[in-house]
Amino acid sequence: MGRLLIFDIIDKPASSCVIAICSVVWFYIQKKGIRYGDVGLSYENVVSQGQHWRIISSAFSHISFLHLIFNLSALWSLGVVESIQEYHLGVEYYIQYSIILLLFSGVLVLGMYHVLITRFNLEFFRRVTAVGYSCVVFGWMTVLSVKQPSLKLNIFGLLSLPISFAPFESLVFTSIIVPQASFLGHLSGIVIGYLIGWGVVQGMTNYWLINLAIWIALGSVLSLKRTSASYLPFLEIESVADADLPSVGPVAAANSSASWTGNSYTLQGSNAVSNMV
Repeated sequence: MGRLLIFDIIDKPASSCVIAICSVVWFYIQKKGIRYGDVGLSYENVVSQGQHWRIISSAFSHISFLHLIFNLSALWSLGVVESIQEYHLGVEYYIQYSIILLLFSGVLVLGMYHVLITRFNLEFFRRVTAVGYSCVVFGWMTVLSVKQPSLKLNIFGLLSLPISFAPFESLVFTSIIVPQASFLGHLSGIVIGYLIGWGVVQGMTNYWLINLAIWIALGSVLSLKRTSASYLPFLEIESVADADLPSVGPVAAANSSASWTGNSYTLQGSNAVSNMV
C-alpha cells in the first residue's frame, strides 16, 4: 500500500505551497485570458519600462499546460531537498535559496539579454518574453547534482533521470517538448544553481530571508503602482487636513477664498489627495 499523499505534503511544505500557488495562478490566467505579454519577463518591459514586478509575476505564471505540468512534476520530485538534513539542507534552506534562485536567475537572464542586445545588436531579445518557475526548478536540479549526485529525478512519474545529468538533459528535453520555453531562462537557473552548490553564494539566514522578502515585496508593489493601471488603494494617502479649519501660508492663499460679512468670517478651501509613489 502506497504512502498517503498528505504525509508527502507534510514532508514538503514549501514545495506544496509553490505548486498550489502556480496552479491557482494558471487557472486564473486561463479564466481571464491573460497572455505572455501581460505577466512575462522581457528586457523591454523590465529594463526599458521599469516594470520590475515582472521578475516575480513571471516566475509563478504559466500559459502552457504542458509547461506547468513539467515544472510542477519536477518541483515535487525536487522537494526532497526539504527532507535532507545532510549538507545543511532542509525546509529553511529550501525556502532561503529558492528566493535567491528566483531573484538572481531573473537578473542574470536580463543581463544576458542586455549583452546580446547592446554588444551583438540582436534586437530580437529585447521583446523575448519568459514565464514559468523553470529557473528555480533548474536551479534546484543543479544544486542537488552537486550535493546529492546519487539521487534520481522523476518527471511525470514515468521518466527517471540521474540527478547529476538532469539539468542539461532537462534543458534539451524541455526545449523539444515546449519549443516556446526560454533556453536562456533555464540556463540562468543552472548557473545560479552551480554557484549555490559550489558555495560561491552562501550565508543566507532567516534574517536575510525576511529582509530580502520585504524589499522584494515593497519594490514589486511600488513598481506595479508606478508602471501599470492597477488600482492599489492601500497606497493612496488622503490629506489629514480638516476642511472645517482655516489654512495658512501661500498654498492656502492660492487655493482658498475668504470673505467678511459683518462680524462673521467664512472660509472656503479645497481638499488635496496625494499619491505615494
